Parts: sequence; structure tokens; C-alpha cells
Amino acid sequence: MDTPDRLLRIFLRIAELKSLSKAAEDLDQTQSGVSRQLATLEAQLGKPLFVRTGRGVALTEAGQKLQEALEGPYRAIDQAVDAIRDAHGTTQGTVRLAVVHTVSYYFIADVVASFVSAHPNVNLSLMGRSSADVVALVESGKADLGVVYDTAVDTATLTTHPLFEDEMCLVTLQRPDAPQSIPGDGLDLRGQPLRLVGFPHGYALRRMVESAGLQPTYVAEAETVDAILKLVSAGVGDCILPCRLPDKLLHEYGLHKLKIRSPLLRRRMVAVTHAARHALPLADTLLASALQVARTLKP
Repeated sequence: MDTPDRLLRIFLRIAELKSLSKAAEDLDQTQSGVSRQLATLEAQLGKPLFVRTGRGVALTEAGQKLQEALEGPYRAIDQAVDAIRDAHGTTQGTVRLAVVHTVSYYFIADVVASFVSAHPNVNLSLMGRSSADVVALVESGKADLGVVYDTAVDTATLTTHPLFEDEMCLVTLQRPDAPQSIPGDGLDLRGQPLRLVGFPHGYALRRMVESAGLQPTYVAEAETVDAILKLVSAGVGDCILPCRLPDKLLHEYGLHKLKIRSPLLRRRMVAVTHAARHALPLADTLLASALQVARTLKP
């Protein structure tokens, strides 16, 4: 229903983003739907509020006056609502968490368990994505919190919250006839002919491997850890994954970890939130759970 409040808030979002398409994406609507609602508001006011530019839209004189009149009151309303939520708590609702696939196996489960046990009536939506997708989801407002490699965050739109460091290892088949001459301090992979099963291009872990100077042959690609482990267990190739992956999980596939001495493959995991949007209290609580669990992890 096109209530006055709804139309005015859509107008303010378009004015802020200077784009109908970006406003539609941010509001999780179609561009045609946003255009229709803007046309309804303009018809009610009898004045055009925007003019099209080469890069989007710009406010008309009437649009500027309307924005100036609305921003202060709407900001006060939103702050009052947030203050009430903060003071009295929120026990119901939905929180959207986007994470890179790897942390689902050794970090996020503890975070989710901690959060859900304290908020049993909250719906937690968990999305496993690539690093780039996690960043995009939080930027667009489609996720309230993200967990990602810090190297994937190259935007002032997001605020980062350091969690822990991840070191990589080589995951390979447990072969009875494997050579026993692996150094105690780990493998030197520099110059070695590596046949790897890995994530597709664009995933932060794959970029990490390549930026370290290794030049592996990727014999297969997969978008989930389970799919990668199945391929490695079938003898397709080895893989490079975080050392924090549980040994029990690897043993189920007949695999084990080998420490990598050189090059050093280590990256920091961070939580990311939108810098400009005031987070819901539930999202702040979820972030606090993530930070608490991260403090319990061993180096």
C-alpha cells in the first residue's frame, strides 16, 4: 500500500543514492515499482522531484525543498525508535548473516549457538557466499553482518571488526605409501608442481594462493568446502584450506592436513557492518557474540 510515509521514505532513499536503480536494490524492490511510487508522490504534489542525469537523477528545486523539510523529522523519528529498541531490547525479528564458506565449519556454528540460545525467538538467516558477495550483501543492506577475509574489504562503506587470523594448510589424501620425509616445520611449496582443487576465480582464498607467488594447476573448481573435499578424497588433486578446519571433518573424507612453512599463507578474518546505517540491536548482539567467540580461539 502506497502510504504517505512509504512514498516519502522512498523519495529520501532515491535522493540519498541519486539513482532509481540503486534505491530499488537497496529497498529490495523492482526499479519499475520504485518509479511508479515516485510518480504517485509527484502526482500528489503536482511537481517533479527529480531530473535524469547521465549517471542517475538529481533533485529539482521542489525536490530539494522536500528533502530539507523531511530529513530532520525522519532522522528524529528513527533515532527515537532505535532508542526505544536499545532501552527495552528486541526479542523477535530476523537477523541476516553472510559469511565466507570456510568459517561455517569452525567458527560460525559457535557464534550461532551462542546467539540463538540467548534469543530463541529470533530468526537467524545464514548465507554462505564468496568474499565479494559477502561484501556486496552488507553494502546493499541485504545482510546485517558479514564475516569475510580482510583483503576483500576495499570500501569506505563498511566498518571492519577484527576477529582472528587464519593460517592455511595443504589438505591431501591419507596414503599409506606417502613419503615420510615431510619436515616437522612444514612444507615449502615454492616451485613445487601443485595440482589443486580450489574455489573459482574471485574467491579471496584463491587470490591469496596466487598472490603468494604459487602457480598451481587447478584441476577442478567448486564453490563449497564439502564439494572440494569430496573431489580431493576422490584423488582429483590436493587443496589449500584453513588449518582450523576440524580434523574430524577431514577424517570423514580420508584426508589430513599438512602444515605449510613457505610461503606463509595467513589472512585476518573480520566482521563487517555498514558504516552509514544504524545497526539493529539484534545485529549488534550478533556482532558481540562473534567477537566473544573469536576471543576464545587459539592462535
